[in-house]
Amino acid sequence: MPKENLIRFIDINADVGEGLNNEVNLMPYLSSCNIACGGHAGDKATMTSVVRLSKQHQVKIGAHPSFPDQENFGRLKMEISPKSLLKSLISQVNHLLHVLDIEGDNLHHIKPHGALYNLAITDKIYAGVVISLVKHFDMDLKLYAPYGSLIAKMAKIQTIEVVYEIFADRNYNDDLTLVPRTHPQALIKDAQQMSNHVLGMIVNHKVNSINGIKKSIKADTICIHGDHPQAAHYLQFLTAQLHHSRIQVL
Repeated sequence: MPKENLIRFIDINADVGEGLNNEVNLMPYLSSCNIACGGHAGDKATMTSVVRLSKQHQVKIGAHPSFPDQENFGRLKMEISPKSLLKSLISQVNHLLHVLDIEGDNLHHIKPHGALYNLAITDKIYAGVVISLVKHFDMDLKLYAPYGSLIAKMAKIQTIEVVYEIFADRNYNDDLTLVPRTHPQALIKDAQQMSNHVLGMIVNHKVNSINGIKKSIKADTICIHGDHPQAAHYLQFLTAQLHHSRIQVL
C-alpha cells in the first residue's frame, strides 16, 4: 500500500474536571481524558459528573493527580517531601477510583498534572514518585508521558506501558520540553498552525522547536489542554484534519 494511503491511529486526550464545566463540548472529540482528582482541582461531584460523561461517549478514563496545591492550580513546584507527595497522589487517585467503583467503570491510565508532570520529565526524584504511584495500584495502568523523557525511560525499565504524549497547543524547546507558559510563544493560538504542528509529529515523527530545529518525536496520544478558551474549536478542527489525512482517532 502506498505510504499516502496508510491508515494511522492516534488517541486524543484532554485534562478535564478542572472547574471550567466545558466537558460536554470536549467529550465528543476525545478518546481518553484525564480527570482532576482533588490535588489542583476537582471533588467527588465533578469527578462523578465527568466520569458519567466519559462513559456516555466511551472515552477512556485517566487520573490527573498533582501537587496538592489548589491555590496555584498545581502549576508551581511545591516544597513537599517525596514520601508526603506520594501519599497525597495515592489519596487523589483513590478518590477517583472510589467514584469509578460506584459508576461501574475502570481506570485506564495516570497522567500527572502541571508542575509535577514537567518536573518528572527531567528530575529522577519526581519521576520516581510518579512511577511508584503507578506501581502502587498494580492494575496494569498506563502512564502518559513525553517521548524521550526521563520518566518514560524509567517507567519502561519498570515494565510500565508508556503512552507517548504530544501537545497540540504548545510549542517545544530544543530538548523536547514544553516552552514555559510565561513565554509569549508558549501557546499555539491558530487552528491551522496547530494542525500542521500535530500532523508533522504523527506523520513525519518530527517537531519544529521554538528555535526552528527539527527534532525526532513519537506520538501515541495528542493532548489539547481543556482549559484553553478555544479547546472545543481546536478539537473539532483537528479531528477534521486528522480524518482528511486518514488518521483514525481511537
